[in-house]
Order: sequence, then C-alpha cells, then structure tokens
Amino acid sequence: MALMDFIKKQFIDILEWTEEGDGTLAWRYPMRDMEIQNGGQLVVRESQMAVFVNEGQVADVFGPGTYKLTTQTLPVLTYLKNWDKLFQSPFKSDVYFFSTRQQIDQKWGTPQPITIRDQDFGAVRLRAFGNYAYRIADPKRFHTEISGTRESYPSADLDGQLRGLVLQNISNAIASSGVAFLDLAANQQMFADALAQGLQPAFEKIGLKLEAMTVQNLSLPEELQKILDQKIGMGMVGGDMGKFMQYQTAQAIPKLAEGMGQGGGGIAGDAMGMGAGLAMGQMLAQNLQAGLQGMAPGTAAAPAAAPVVGVKPEEVMATLEKLADLKAKGILTPEEFDAKKAELLKKLV
Repeated sequence: MALMDFIKKQFIDILEWTEEGDGTLAWRYPMRDMEIQNGGQLVVRESQMAVFVNEGQVADVFGPGTYKLTTQTLPVLTYLKNWDKLFQSPFKSDVYFFSTRQQIDQKWGTPQPITIRDQDFGAVRLRAFGNYAYRIADPKRFHTEISGTRESYPSADLDGQLRGLVLQNISNAIASSGVAFLDLAANQQMFADALAQGLQPAFEKIGLKLEAMTVQNLSLPEELQKILDQKIGMGMVGGDMGKFMQYQTAQAIPKLAEGMGQGGGGIAGDAMGMGAGLAMGQMLAQNLQAGLQGMAPGTAAAPAAAPVVGVKPEEVMATLEKLADLKAKGILTPEEFDAKKAELLKKLV
C-alpha cells in the first residue's frame, strides 16, 4: 500500500500557474520525477497561455480555459510511449506557462544624443525618452526564440534588448515622419506612431506585440539649445541685428549689475552697480546700433543713439567680443564681422 501511494504521488492531476506579480513572462511547471496523469486537468487562466513540449518540440498550445488531458485533447501526443500503459497511461512532457498580460511602463531613452538630418538645421543631435507597453502574442515563437528551457524568464532579462530595438529605430521613425525638429517636438504623438510602426515587425519576430508607445520628451543638447535660443531671439526682432543686440544687452544687464553690486558692498553698492550696469548697457547698445547700421563719423544719429565718436578701447574690445561670439554661433558672417571690426577700430580714441 505504501509503495502504491509513493507511485501515485508521481502523477500530476492538475497543472496550473498562479502569477505572483514579479514580472515573470514564462514559467516551466516543475516536472522532475513526475508524469502527467491521463485524464488530468490543465488550468489556464485569463492573461495566460500554456505550451506542451515533448522531446524538444512544441506539441500543442492552450489558451485560457480548463482542459482534460486525454488523447482527444492532445492528439499530437498520441505516439508517446506510455500513453496506453500502466496507471491509466501516464506520460512525460514539459509544460510551460506564459503571461500574456501587458507589460506596462517600460522605459526607453537615448543615453547619448543621436544625430539626425533636419530640414531646418541640416543636422541636429537630440535626446528623447518615453515608455512603451507590450505583451506575449505568440508563446510558441517566444519559447523558441527567447525563453527556451529556462525554469522562468523575467521581463527584466528582456528590457535591454527591447530598449536597443527602440533606439535603433528612432532615426528611421523621424525620417519617415517627414517632420522637422521644431514641429516634431509639438507633434510627439505623430513621432510615437511612426516609431511604433517601425518597431512592430521586430517585436513580432520574437513573439511579442507592441501595445503602446509614448514619446514624453524631445530636447537638444545644451550647446545646441543656446544656438536655437539665439535664432528664436532673432525671429522675435524680425532679423534686425541692431534690435537683436539691444535685446542681448538687456538680457546681460541684470547679471552685470548683480556682479558690480556684490563688489560695491551693501545697498549703496547695489545701487551703484545697477546704475553703472544700466549706463554701460545703454552705451553698448547705442554703439552697436550705430556701428551695425553703418553710420559714418560725425553723422547725426537718431535721438535714441548718440554718435559714436571717441570710443574708449575697453568699450571697443567689449563690442568686438560680442560680435565674435555672434560670428562663432553663425549669426554674423565672417565678412560682416570684419566690416564692423574695421569700423570700430577706426573710432578708437
């Protein structure tokens, strides 16, 4: 009797898997020293699928439901050796369960800026990040291509591969969207759709289905963002270089006054710093406006800009440094810079 009890313990009556919410994608039922009883039950819950593997080959795939395991429900396994033998024909087989629920909030992002062609800027380097969701759609293919015979396969083991696929397709997605960077940032859903469309075939090859793709942010590296800010500033003043320089000077005055105020000491020093900063800013703006408009020495200026006569060396150097910065950023051409430089050098005291 004890021997029969021991033998019966080797038979499996019910095969099932209760997920524990740990992100497991595939799980192999522990079959060591056990056999599946003919007439036993297979329980596959919603958001699951089960795969029977015999002698290394997938024999059958089961969706959600409860199945009685007989030769009628497993016709592919009828050739198994012990099907009609001892103890109601037990048989050996590996059974794998797969989670088919959505794996949500999977992060992706560009660790380094990527270079793309752009119709406005020619070429830009951008960063992007977002998230996506996927599920197992073809457990047989996922088993043969990814999870294999492992006892369990967690989603974390797949994260790096999927993020790599996303990054690999970003440039193609932007190119296929045909949208410039400035418009792309305002149409992130269009970019996300193009990216998802490009990724879907790669996901299908490993038995997955891409359920959602989001692009949460698109940005330029800091140095390129500064140049873009300069272009935006030029657009705000309609391309007028004199007005743009006045705008730049106005932006610099608070920092200049703050620095001088800190050196002056107390409230009085702050006031002196602010006054000096404003005076210097006004002088610089007037000199730049006159120089950029090509005023000849002695020519009467508009009320807002006095004639630039007897300019001090330090003021000329400050102006030249500003112009050199604009040339380095591509706002001034070398020819324009050389012309203004010659004009300013003639006005040295």
